[in-house]
Amino acid sequence: MDPVKAARRAGPLAVCSVSATPADSTSSLHQELTVADPAFVVTTVAVFALVALIARGVTKL
Repeated sequence: MDPVKAARRAGPLAVCSVSATPADSTSSLHQELTVADPAFVVTTVAVFALVALIARGVTKL
């Protein structure tokens, strides 16, 4: 039986400018992760606050 998706042949490899400068990409990656953590915490707290408000409103019905 044949596979559903046939394997693709890889094309020629090329050098990317981002991989040529690892210091810059590591720095920006660290900065993105630093910003992502507080954003995740704030979003999580906001979602739980919204759920709490909805639950409080439902109990008053």
